[in-house]
Amino acid sequence: MAEVVFDAPFSDRTQWAAGVSSAYPPSGRNPGDNKLDRIVPGYGPDGSRFTAVRQPSRGRGWWKTPLVTTEGTAGGFELLPGDQLTAECQVLAQQGAWPAIWTWGRDTAPGRPQPGHGEVDVFEYHDDHPRMLELTNHVRPQASEYADGVVTPGTWFTIGCVFGADSVRWSVDGTEVYADGVGVGPDWRAYPIVSLSVAAGQYGHRRPGPAQQQISWQCRGLMVRR
Repeated sequence: MAEVVFDAPFSDRTQWAAGVSSAYPPSGRNPGDNKLDRIVPGYGPDGSRFTAVRQPSRGRGWWKTPLVTTEGTAGGFELLPGDQLTAECQVLAQQGAWPAIWTWGRDTAPGRPQPGHGEVDVFEYHDDHPRMLELTNHVRPQASEYADGVVTPGTWFTIGCVFGADSVRWSVDGTEVYADGVGVGPDWRAYPIVSLSVAAGQYGHRRPGPAQQQISWQCRGLMVRR
């Protein structure tokens, strides 16, 4: 039986760093990826709730967005091929909401990133398709799976992802919804990231309305078995 190798609350700063990630430019902003985000050192979730807050900015529309990652922590936990990640989540169909659980791998040598930067999207969610999850392996790219009808806004669900060397497999509430058939390869290793981004309005994903001041979602019970 697989052993639990990671099970730390987001408040544990020996295991989770808040508001810092090499996946973002040093500015903490990432407009090139259709994001209004600005991650801020120390800003993460309050318990299970991830809340993005609009910032006054002379029309630029930046939002302070929460992010936690194991990168750069004392624990330094990294996912390996074959690991299984599960988490309980609740998403809301708020305009501009972009909650996600994903991974980011450290470079194999200075200036030599892993294929796809080691990124696997355990899930991404956008309010324009309120019952859909986007599931993507960027390490060995295949077409993303758009799993529709698998979630209901405001209702808790359990996301699962097995990072197989030959096939990444995703499940919702214990039922497999996609297997990509390509996997992450035998040498993959990556840090888990949990975050809330805010969409900037491209690719059909709506940006927040002018009256919106906050966006949120919840994640709890994240653990990894090996």
